[in-house]
Amino acid sequence: MDAALLLEYGWVLLVLIALEGLLAADNALVLAIMVKHLPEEQRKKALFYGLFGAFVFRFGSLFLISFLVDVWQVQAIGALYLLYISINHIVRHFFSKSKTEEAAGDKGPAANPKKQSGFWMTVFKVEVADIAFAVDSILAAVALAVALPASGLPPIGGLDGGQFIVIFLGGLIGLIIMRFAASFFVRLLQERPGLEIAAFVIVGWVGVKLSVITLAHPALAVIPEHFPENKLWKLSFYIVLVAIALAGWFLSSKREVPEEDNAVKEVKQEIKEDL
Repeated sequence: MDAALLLEYGWVLLVLIALEGLLAADNALVLAIMVKHLPEEQRKKALFYGLFGAFVFRFGSLFLISFLVDVWQVQAIGALYLLYISINHIVRHFFSKSKTEEAAGDKGPAANPKKQSGFWMTVFKVEVADIAFAVDSILAAVALAVALPASGLPPIGGLDGGQFIVIFLGGLIGLIIMRFAASFFVRLLQERPGLEIAAFVIVGWVGVKLSVITLAHPALAVIPEHFPENKLWKLSFYIVLVAIALAGWFLSSKREVPEEDNAVKEVKQEIKEDL
């Protein structure tokens, strides 16, 4: 693998790590909230089972998708799914925010507390959430990696060996971030909330990339087959991606997080407590 090719693979891996970090922070916070009601020992077990399930599902599905990645129907479904979760998250973010502000004064002391799930139901919910997180992560990684040039390594399923390694490392790093570095990314998202929106806009933009790959599939041939490998398209894609990330950073002014709203403590307690 020559230096230029190595640089391109390294760049895609860095983009994946940054995206995985932002998504993993969101995921870790969701998991912490889901198990918060359980006693301490059960919290540890529920999170362990959840993270173990995420590991098994993520890498099992990675090997499966490596054989299906060249099927245009799978590519189309993946592109639509990434676009859906991006648009859905952004719409819900703004809609639920306004609804929360409207309903803030409506909750009186008479409001009944919601009945909490038992241990195994919580584990089940954590597993389902992990599967959803894994699907998002793998599809985004595949969309970024499949347009990389051939590495010369032996293929795995329908993927070039180098592409598979990039996706594998991205998924592994995502789990490591969720397990050990979630608090850093949670703090980052709390201090600069625009980064969360930027992360899901990037997911949508990656969905556009996968759509382009789908439309260039020989079975459809809507656009030229080699267009996804076009250097100008690749450069444009990454310029827009970096522009989205920078916009999320600079358009979201840094804010102080009140101690009572500090989700970092919660994630540290729930995710890292069982080290």
